[in-house]
Amino acid sequence: MASPSTDYIAEQPKQVGGMLQPAPQPVLEPDYGQDDDGQVHLPTWKGIKNKFTTKEGWVGDYDFAYLCMPQFPWACGSGSRKRTRSAPFYALDSQLPIFLTLICGLQHALAMLAGLITPPIIFAGQLGFSPAQQTQMVAVSLIASGFLSMVQMTRFPIPFTRRKYWMGTGLVTVVGTSFATLSTASAIFNALYADGTCTSQIVDGVTVRDACPKAYGYLLGTSALCSLLPMLMSFVPPKVLKRIFPPVVTGVVVLLIGAKLVGDSGALAWLGGSGACRSRPTTGPNMTCPTGSHRLPWGSPEYLGLGFLSFMTIIIIEYVGSPAMKSASIIIGLLVGSVIAGPLGYSDASTITNAPAITFLWTETFPLKVYGPAVLPLLAVYLSVGLEVIGDITASSEASRQPVRGPLFESRIQGGLLADGINGMLSGLAMNAPMSIFAQNNGVLSLTRCANRSVGYTCAVILVIFGILAKISGVFLAIPTPVLGGVTTFLFTTVAVAGMKIISTCAFSRRDRVILAASLSLGFATMLVKDFASYIFTYSGSNTALRGFMNSIVIILGTPFLIAGIIASILNATLPADPDAADEQQRPAYVQDHASDSLELGVGPSSSGSARREQDDDVKL
Repeated sequence: MASPSTDYIAEQPKQVGGMLQPAPQPVLEPDYGQDDDGQVHLPTWKGIKNKFTTKEGWVGDYDFAYLCMPQFPWACGSGSRKRTRSAPFYALDSQLPIFLTLICGLQHALAMLAGLITPPIIFAGQLGFSPAQQTQMVAVSLIASGFLSMVQMTRFPIPFTRRKYWMGTGLVTVVGTSFATLSTASAIFNALYADGTCTSQIVDGVTVRDACPKAYGYLLGTSALCSLLPMLMSFVPPKVLKRIFPPVVTGVVVLLIGAKLVGDSGALAWLGGSGACRSRPTTGPNMTCPTGSHRLPWGSPEYLGLGFLSFMTIIIIEYVGSPAMKSASIIIGLLVGSVIAGPLGYSDASTITNAPAITFLWTETFPLKVYGPAVLPLLAVYLSVGLEVIGDITASSEASRQPVRGPLFESRIQGGLLADGINGMLSGLAMNAPMSIFAQNNGVLSLTRCANRSVGYTCAVILVIFGILAKISGVFLAIPTPVLGGVTTFLFTTVAVAGMKIISTCAFSRRDRVILAASLSLGFATMLVKDFASYIFTYSGSNTALRGFMNSIVIILGTPFLIAGIIASILNATLPADPDAADEQQRPAYVQDHASDSLELGVGPSSSGSARREQDDDVKL
């Protein structure tokens, strides 16, 4: 049995017949001994020999039909006779058959692909990069993700700290470019084009941006410097961070990140792209959007249909897909849309034919420099990403059946934050945007019931191979823009839904409502009325420091989740406590969801208050 200090996530108590019934107790993992601190250990020669020379080591007794076969609603009977299938749970260090390890590692990699390739494609489109540069950026994103994921999964103590501080989570953890970086990077790029650092041209009355590698170098260099913040945060106790940034703050940030990405990227790509064709000029080459041999005006019904096909594929998979299909539904949606669009002439295969056979890091380099006005915005991004990392590690620990309180859990938080900051610096040095832990990873762990580290390492190796084989990056770039837009719209909206989930755990006292209303007011205003700050905070003098400070303000005010997060943090720290909040917290929470849902992005069951029942007899004198 587990020790009293080991806490596990359980369901909330339920009300039955007017009485509060205790929650069912979960199956507890064995107790952790003093020497079992979660450190990764190399396999023995005997174990390797047994795995590669026996049938049990290659295949085992896993139910591969459960993993790979579609599960139709009518296929398993009906009513009380309906049969359900479930796979065994594979813990961190349990022995997996080789074949199962390869399959689970591949599906884990496929589940991560869409999130890994989307940011570099968006960055390249905003900066006017050539197809060769775009291919290299996608490849670098995959390679960096594979190597830096291994850093997170390989948990080891930092030398000379007496095993007090650690590096890495020791869990199955995959990293990628955070979507929080996208909207801030877009604001930084806009400022660089506005002040003349990057040039643009007027073609047929439409502003067309020239390629600006310098802007990407500014992003990489500044983000590498700002990665010192999560390194410092790793030495702050997680309880303190959660107290400073409660769900009423982090939920607003995550919600606006998703909403901003849908409006500025996903929906625009769905209808043809975010380039010069978006303004629908009446003359010139930008009258139509470049999508293969079919060039149609922005917003054409053909584009809408292609994106909707991929969008609906994701929904259908949720009805009939196997666990493997559901975990890779995003990439399957891209595949189905591309297979339909290719023969119809909406794809351009030149990115595949022109891509080199193999590539690696630093084939394409950018001048790394620090852009002063971007320091404050990127520090805010790293702060929000650090809080997201805490939630992701919590959810991964729960899905892996590891303790979510106690010394081992807190050391995983500390090691994960430290590795996340180091990964942000290493990613910039590798010519890639800053990377952090991916939240999609948690859903894959829960769905497949496979939290084995060997699967995580296999996934990382597959991602590196995908990146080195540059033709695969060319395949991703050949995906028609509307198909990519339909899928990314769904993907970005899941980020907004995660923010709504976090907000729903608030007690919604008067204090919480004031914080939400004030922060969302400015966040929504900045999102819907764009560029207003650039007309207010202007400076044309020779003081470069003042000009940089004004640009920082414009970037912050032009990024909805930054200004909303700042307002929410200030109000949360200064508003007096609500006298009714104590009564609200004493009421039991009625949560019907799985515990891992309430933990998304760092929200625990103890803070849940979204489903509280308002009854007259709650408090009796």
